[in-house]
Amino acid sequence: MSPSPKTLSIALAQLNPVVGDLVGNRAKLEQARAEATKLGADLVMFPELFICGYPPEDLVRKPAFAAACRETIEDLASSMGDGPAVLVGTVWPEDGKVYNSVALIDGGQVVAVRHKVDLPNYGPFDEKRVFDAGPLPGPINFRGVRIGVPICEDIWKDEVVECLAECGAEILLVPNGSPFDWRKADVRLNIAVARVTESGLPLAYLNQIGGQDELVFDGASFVLNSDASLAVQMPAWEERIVATLWDRTADGWVCRAGEKALIEEGDAAGYHAAVLCLRDYVEKNGFPGVVLGLSGGVDSALVAAMAADALGPDRVHAVMLPYRFTSNESLDDAAKCAKALGIRYDTVPIAPAVEGIYGMLEPMFRGRNRDITEENVQSRVRGTTLMAVSNKLGSMLLTTGNKSEMSVGYATIYGDMNGGFNPVKDLYKMEVYRLCEWRNANVPKGGKGPGGTVIPENIITKAPSAELRENQKDQDSLPPYEVLDDILNCLVENEMPLAAIVARGHPVETVKRIERLLYLAEYKRRQAAPGVKISSRSFGRDRRYPITNKFREDATRTPRYGASGSAPAMVMPRADGGDVS
Repeated sequence: MSPSPKTLSIALAQLNPVVGDLVGNRAKLEQARAEATKLGADLVMFPELFICGYPPEDLVRKPAFAAACRETIEDLASSMGDGPAVLVGTVWPEDGKVYNSVALIDGGQVVAVRHKVDLPNYGPFDEKRVFDAGPLPGPINFRGVRIGVPICEDIWKDEVVECLAECGAEILLVPNGSPFDWRKADVRLNIAVARVTESGLPLAYLNQIGGQDELVFDGASFVLNSDASLAVQMPAWEERIVATLWDRTADGWVCRAGEKALIEEGDAAGYHAAVLCLRDYVEKNGFPGVVLGLSGGVDSALVAAMAADALGPDRVHAVMLPYRFTSNESLDDAAKCAKALGIRYDTVPIAPAVEGIYGMLEPMFRGRNRDITEENVQSRVRGTTLMAVSNKLGSMLLTTGNKSEMSVGYATIYGDMNGGFNPVKDLYKMEVYRLCEWRNANVPKGGKGPGGTVIPENIITKAPSAELRENQKDQDSLPPYEVLDDILNCLVENEMPLAAIVARGHPVETVKRIERLLYLAEYKRRQAAPGVKISSRSFGRDRRYPITNKFREDATRTPRYGASGSAPAMVMPRADGGDVS
């Protein structure tokens, strides 16, 4: 065994990989290693499954993909000359099994491989579907230092770290692919502190950044010393390579104090998450820009601002699609918003198409009263028009429906739900308002849009309306959004019994009606565009309800089994509209 050195430099490479791009990710690794060499690093650490991007989902089940991951690692090892070693996450096929692993590359060869033990199988994770669980690991001897490498979920329970500590590990290096949500930062830190306290070992927590479909990773990597004090805090929402310096003492290894970046919280974190996820979805899928319908309402205004910040105003195209119910106020507000953001703005009146469809259907509908059918025609004409613009000009269509609307079906399928991505899909209406206020007072880190008031105040303060009929307001069909969002948060995020929601002061009939609408709209949500996950319970893999579902809860009684009747306080309470069909 090599003698233990007195000092050690570990570079943490907080980077943004692309799923499936083994060539590009390898090039990014090699560039980071070159930078770490200049910083004097002995070892460069990369996030979980970095070489293939995280999460690779069912790509792992494709033998050619798994083999290519291992071959990339082995080819990388053979090409590496003198310099820092590399600790990198990869898919690793071996003996008929496929693991979520880390490989240590040093001296031109793969000197050690460790496999993830605790495979998460909840929320957005489905690792038990594609990976085999590894055995409890021992530490890796790296140039005389015994390093434990628990992978992401391996530190959420104590077993893996306890095993590493008992086997003589001196430092814990934890590669992660941990998606962002409102509550996650404190939870991660608390978990890491618990493992440090139990083991008495210092811990470096490295997380990736970037958007991958509906998930967004915030980075925010950190280092804790064995007394659980914070030695290094890397920033969120940006790529960064930081060399951490370690000293061997009589009491073990100690990381010297380094950068302690301020981590965005609350509204700022939510806005940054949406912008980064949107940017990466557009960039990684090769779209030249985006187009959206700008209605003069708050949801589309916020999406326009996010798009300008993500891509730059020159890559954002807004289209106003007025009909006879569109107010002059909305026309004025949309134009002012587009001007403030510096984005392209066109107006395409939809009356010829709408009236043409009405006339086409009149013989079949004769004698029937006007109803939601006619309102849906307007929305679907708008959706068709925007899709035509997207097809012809090549820009991806953004859809702008918020979580409140999608919860209760206040959106038109094949109409305002048309689109390739939705940055506000996981934001309740009151959260939309709050993020608008935040954006008018701030420009996000790395944002490419202008400063100042980019969302006109009247858009934020006026009563929301879908403007599909004369004098329509959202509250004609829905409770006030403050009330609706509280009920939805109880139902969606916290799965509270109806009786407990009623006990919060909500009328029983209102609660039952919202529950019914939530169930009925499941078929729409299954067909909705992907959108950034911001909450701990987004629609999709976080919440898998059947479309065909006859269960309705009795709102007058609390279940006897498995329900406390209470729930955590709302993280954030969230208005534009669609219709309810």
